Amino acid sequence: MKVLPNIKSLTKEELKNFFVEHGEKPFRANQVYEWLWKKQATSFDVMSNISNPIKELLKQHFEIHSVTIAELQISSDRTIKNAFRLHDGKITEGVLIPSKTRMTACISSQVGCSLTCTFCATGKLDRLRNIDADEIFDQVALIKKQAEEHYKTPLTNIVYMGMGEPLLNYSNVLKSVELISSEEGLGMSPKRITVSTAGIAKMIKKLGDDQVKFNLALSLHAATDEKRSKIMPINETNTLEALGEALVYFYEKTGSRVTFEYIIFKNFNDSIEDAKDLAEFCKLVSCKINIIEYNPIDDAQFEKADPKKTDDFARFLEEKCKLVVNVRRSRGKDIDAACGQLANKNKAVN
Repeated sequence: MKVLPNIKSLTKEELKNFFVEHGEKPFRANQVYEWLWKKQATSFDVMSNISNPIKELLKQHFEIHSVTIAELQISSDRTIKNAFRLHDGKITEGVLIPSKTRMTACISSQVGCSLTCTFCATGKLDRLRNIDADEIFDQVALIKKQAEEHYKTPLTNIVYMGMGEPLLNYSNVLKSVELISSEEGLGMSPKRITVSTAGIAKMIKKLGDDQVKFNLALSLHAATDEKRSKIMPINETNTLEALGEALVYFYEKTGSRVTFEYIIFKNFNDSIEDAKDLAEFCKLVSCKINIIEYNPIDDAQFEKADPKKTDDFARFLEEKCKLVVNVRRSRGKDIDAACGQLANKNKAVN
């Protein structure tokens, strides 16, 4: 059976060219494009303002790839974890995180991950493939619908902090942000979108060159090369010096404040000396710091830091160093939906 191309991989201009080549009016592309992105159609048959002959023409040349929910779990704290089935049967995960002031979608950019960070369950998986831009868009659209149906609240924020390293799927991530923020798509402001990276210096610079409008977060977790390399092998080739230089370049190009994510581990990076190292690194650019509670995973080498030590750490940064600090409490731990826990548990991954 012939494999047809995914129509969602076409730009509107390419869609117009297709219709003109087949003797149809180019405005048909606007109609189809609206069905695909504004209305998230999963079938040509639902396109009610498209004639049957044109539907047949589309079916002969294309298929519509759609993401579906393979499994859904709801935490006691209202967090919803989704196992998303992609068009080829592979599974990735995304999470809806409700809070008093926000409704956040945490989405994935890769099936699995290749970075092997020691504290992260996803890092124990193989990277099977990059996730296409339309598949990233679909994750957001499905979680947006969940927020509205389950909690009667619109989606407010999107974080690329699920499975995978977004900057190793650069073009699809940027294209997905464009689709999500377009008025022809979901119409969400790029300022409500955060892309989180483990730290790839040359790609951070490329974000600056492309003058992206979304927010950038760096998963730092340690502020010396010695400690960071122990938990994040990527630091061997992307040292703190290289990352610092890239972040300064990014900030000069975009003017966007950087977020540093810092998972705090018991007796590893939770001392006041560690806080001083972190404060020193933070001098490089305008920033805020998210201190994140550690969520234990299977075969964990680390433990959650003592709550008092965590509070002392944060207070030192705020009061002594005058830095903007948020302590992020874990959400969805009971369904393995918290930060670092996404691992496709109990699911067949092709």
